[in-house]
Amino acid sequence: MKIVLIRPSPSPETIGLQHVMICEPLELEYLCSAIADLGHETVIMDMILESDPVEVILRAQKPDVVGITGYISHVGVVRDICRAAKRLSPGCRTVVGGVHAEVVPLDFVDPAVDFIVAANPLTTFRQLVEALGAGGSTDAIPGLWREGAPQCARETTFTHPWPDRSKVARYRSRYYYLFHNPCALMKTSFGCPHDCSFCFCREVTGGTYFKRDLDDVIAELASLPEEDVYLVDDDFLVSRERVLAFCRGVQAAGLHKRFLIYGRADFIAANEDVIAEFRQAGLRAVIVGLESCRADELKQMNKRTDVATNEAAVRVLARHGVDCYATLILGLDWGTADFDRLGDWLRGLGLVFVNLQPFTPLPGTGLYEQYHDRLVVPREEYDQWDLAHLVVAPTRLSTTEYYRQILKLYRRITLRPAVLWQLARKHGVWANLRLLSGARRVARQYERRAKAGEGTP
Repeated sequence: MKIVLIRPSPSPETIGLQHVMICEPLELEYLCSAIADLGHETVIMDMILESDPVEVILRAQKPDVVGITGYISHVGVVRDICRAAKRLSPGCRTVVGGVHAEVVPLDFVDPAVDFIVAANPLTTFRQLVEALGAGGSTDAIPGLWREGAPQCARETTFTHPWPDRSKVARYRSRYYYLFHNPCALMKTSFGCPHDCSFCFCREVTGGTYFKRDLDDVIAELASLPEEDVYLVDDDFLVSRERVLAFCRGVQAAGLHKRFLIYGRADFIAANEDVIAEFRQAGLRAVIVGLESCRADELKQMNKRTDVATNEAAVRVLARHGVDCYATLILGLDWGTADFDRLGDWLRGLGLVFVNLQPFTPLPGTGLYEQYHDRLVVPREEYDQWDLAHLVVAPTRLSTTEYYRQILKLYRRITLRPAVLWQLARKHGVWANLRLLSGARRVARQYERRAKAGEGTP
């Protein structure tokens, strides 16, 4: 069979980080390796980087199977691709997967979608391809979603082969994250052991956390040609023993890599010695969910940390020359003084890289039902559920003013002349110009949303 796996380009309505980062479609590379021995032809099409429309690609490829992955903001795009595949190749079978399909599979139900992978994606996809290739029944495959059927047990170990990165060889030089360029992706663990109320991560793995063998991780890492590696674990800083073992494994193997990871503030603040050793092994940046500078909000989010710990973590990273990419959740009850307060706090900590996310109760989490009657973006307008749009009505500001405050805060933190000069000296003028160009495109999207909200109470 000819199997075409597609990473969709987001809708123009989606306020996307694709303007400042494009990472490799690791999940599709894993799917290729999961079926590599079955004898089928597999192709990955990255629609973020392709210049031709998906219809042109489907017509040229003539697939027997089309597989698509995506997040909630891709639901409409994914359905459209499936419809196009059916129209251009009536005998084609369409398969949809990804984290949103695993948690909220009903969103992908459509006459053009033949199969929805709702659990254990690599095992399930392999079983599906085996069945389709043999012309057999797919009814007994437990990881496929069926209306009314109970969800199958989720895997809690990972023994699958490494992702087949050769399938995106023509794109690899264009994958980057901010100043990490080119940048490869790796995953060493699955799920998160913490229980923050807003988070989607635990829903994907059913609340479990499990990890790969470190010897296997180091061996895969050694196979990567890229120096910059983004470890996309939901939280890489879970166990100090494992992090130290990873650092020593990297050094023993003589690897020279620059790492970007996710990590919690409380681990960083309590384990400065680990951060110091990790820095020597190549740590260059940590995405830290600071979330808020207010104790009451951190408590509501069940972060199990406090403002002082957040501040200590930022300072630990700064002392060791590790960049902090801070994510913040903006409250629905905020006024202009709250935005100003956050700006003062961020500037006082010397932070430059920030991701400001209006509070978003994602479908599939417990918070969604609490807020569904306050939505200003309908549940079905999936392209705006991107953690950047304001989807719930704020209580003190109009939607227009709320968006203006987000823009004002971004400009106050990231667009100061001194900051831009510092980044240009550290990363070069060209990289800085590219980031500024991407940031400007995001700003235009916010400006359009602010204008669209004029007159909205």
